[in-house]
Amino acid sequence: MTKQNISKWPEQNSKIYLGLERINTITVYWTVPILLFILWWIASNQQWMSAQILPTPQLTWQTFKALSGENLWWQLGVSLKRLIQGLLIGVVFGIFLGILIGYFRKIDELISPIFYALSIIPILALLPLLMIWLGIGDGLKVFMIFKSTLIPITLHVQAGVRNIQPQLKEMAEVLRLSKYILFRKLILPATLPYLITGLRLAVAASWTTLIAVELLASSEGIGYLLVTGRQLFQLDVVFVCIFLIALMGIIFDYSLQYFERKLIIWPHPTLSAYAVTKKKTGIQFKVWILPSLLLLFWVITTHYQWISLAMLPEPYTVFQTMYSDIRNGTISTALYYSLYRALLGLLIGGGLGIIVGLALGLIKPLENLFAPTLNTLRLVSIFAWIPLMTAWFGLGDFAKIVFISLATFFPMFIATWKGVGNISMQLKEASDILRLDYIQRLKILVLPSITPSIFAGLRLALLYSWMASFGAEYLMGSGIGIGSYIMSAQQNFEMDKVITATILIALLGAFFSWLGNATENYATAWRKNER
Repeated sequence: MTKQNISKWPEQNSKIYLGLERINTITVYWTVPILLFILWWIASNQQWMSAQILPTPQLTWQTFKALSGENLWWQLGVSLKRLIQGLLIGVVFGIFLGILIGYFRKIDELISPIFYALSIIPILALLPLLMIWLGIGDGLKVFMIFKSTLIPITLHVQAGVRNIQPQLKEMAEVLRLSKYILFRKLILPATLPYLITGLRLAVAASWTTLIAVELLASSEGIGYLLVTGRQLFQLDVVFVCIFLIALMGIIFDYSLQYFERKLIIWPHPTLSAYAVTKKKTGIQFKVWILPSLLLLFWVITTHYQWISLAMLPEPYTVFQTMYSDIRNGTISTALYYSLYRALLGLLIGGGLGIIVGLALGLIKPLENLFAPTLNTLRLVSIFAWIPLMTAWFGLGDFAKIVFISLATFFPMFIATWKGVGNISMQLKEASDILRLDYIQRLKILVLPSITPSIFAGLRLALLYSWMASFGAEYLMGSGIGIGSYIMSAQQNFEMDKVITATILIALLGAFFSWLGNATENYATAWRKNER
């Protein structure tokens, strides 16, 4: 054997090792999906469940081929067209608004409070109101997608602009850069990583919103095909739609990850210093300027009847209805049942999410086996599961709580799992040196380190539970709750009740947001370095 061949051995061995490692990774990745498919095959073919409840893989494949030859791809095209239209409008406005409130402090003080208040309102809470104002055509779907896109894009662009190094801003002022060069050379590169993160969230939220709206108010689209299959009890059609919705969610997310890797080739900057200052009285006053102007505009519009009172009742009428329905218990009872389901679902789903996130984060073999599958399932629009849940669990409270639990599981699981993965290596090495046992490591190292991640997930899960609670009432159509209250008011064209419920939902959403933030601040107070 020649010296040249001997010199190639390390390189060849390295290639063989990398190849075997790649094969091992792929094998582990597909283990759980293959096992789930085998279980589905056996359970359906052995008729462990009725064929109407659980169609066989063979029937599902035949249905897919039949629908592909009919209108499946046309229905998907209709949904994608609506999605792209709403996304484009939302991204353009989100970038513009995010730069305004991120770069200009006076505009931020004026606009941000009302924007945050509106962003807290779950999109489905606005659906009955918008159905009356916009109808059930494409305009409704595009507006809902626009709203779902606008919020994450604006918030992430704002965060990116705020985190631009102060020295770079001062340099731009010294050089007297034009607005175009300032945007191209400073703002765009600094905010692009945040923008893509916001875009990933916006696409996921918009796809979920579109499916929900098509389930409720549409005569075409993949969501309409999904609900039609459920109504006709053709669960093979439902399975085909769910697989297609999941596939599109995966394509969206992985495409954006690919573009992020290709576009962002510079390192992320360190966070700039953030000075905490006391709020001035003038700033507190500015918070109420825009809401007061909107209320005044509402009063003037209804007083002069620029819009029909049947479409937009007077504020006095709305608050009178609110007082009356709270006093007689109509709306307070509905709120109680919705809150009960939301909090119970959060307790079950969120608790399971924390447990699973901890298990996968701490035990590497479990992470390799289950994390890819769970991370993929998270990309499925949550409302795509409702037709299956109604077929398997009925229309009662149990089905609603299962749905809410599923909605809250994924944000808590992802937050906990990522939190464990981000624990400092130095802290892990210190725990090894100190020879901490498993319980000590969990108590002293893991739980304190992941507390911020868990509470960040909890804030999101609180809003998800609230949205899923009355979303389930819309789509499952039975029981007492605020969603049922709104749908009943909409069907009777009682706009005062619809607006009353929307206001109360917004207030409760704001309370949940404040509660999550306050709890996080209390639980993580030890992290603050006050001087």
